[in-house]
Amino acid sequence: MKRAPLRQIFLCTASSSSTLSSAFVSTTSRFHNNLPKVTSHQIRSSSSTKIMTATKNLVIDPFCFRQFQENDSSAGYQGTVFNISMEKFEQIANERFDPSNLQDGYAPFCKHIFIENDFTDARVCVLPITKENEHCLRSKYEARNEKELPVLTRYFNKELLLEGKEESDVFPVAKYLDLILYSREQIIKENAAMGKTSEEGQEEAAPWGIVSIKAQDINKELPMTPITAMRNALGKDHGGSGVEIDREKYMEAFEYWKDHATVT
Repeated sequence: MKRAPLRQIFLCTASSSSTLSSAFVSTTSRFHNNLPKVTSHQIRSSSSTKIMTATKNLVIDPFCFRQFQENDSSAGYQGTVFNISMEKFEQIANERFDPSNLQDGYAPFCKHIFIENDFTDARVCVLPITKENEHCLRSKYEARNEKELPVLTRYFNKELLLEGKEESDVFPVAKYLDLILYSREQIIKENAAMGKTSEEGQEEAAPWGIVSIKAQDINKELPMTPITAMRNALGKDHGGSGVEIDREKYMEAFEYWKDHATVT
């Protein structure tokens, strides 16, 4: 409904979105809702003794670059791709950032913030499964990067859905954007587990990284897809976040996703 773990969030991201109920188990974290409107946040990287100072609250994480047309990685991405520049998107997101609006995600390091989609043409990419469109469902094994274990995913084929129809008739422009955030500390841990390092002096310091963006019509989190929860439970070495499966939340997600699918 990723640096793999970052991607467990679903998304209108390529067929795992991973992409209307409450999310997975969440708890308070050191980053909870006490951030000032404009913060000067300091963090020490696990691979460097250099302390960086942040000048903004949110930055687009490299895992999310594929969702912006200006990056070559967007060419093969089948989820929501924005034609607005990353610089402009970050500017608007930071202007609208209010720490009191942060909502808990599936783990202490994960938060969501919802902003009105009045500045992009992004369309919804999750649809209910009906007798009229179930013939457009497809499945495939997919890994979002070379470090992840491939998992089986289900999705609507967009071309089949649009046969003889206008895009606006099938996919309305989304009312909201769900910005899925990971704490800087979690991003550092996952990068280290995946063998990714930053150049000396180039470590990012903003307290929150935008790891995925979902276009939707409600201002609350869609449940994580069950297969994403399974991948997360595999651990960081296999592209997950290491968060164990919560059976109750998993079954809530099942109840939603058995009747819905993402569009790619």
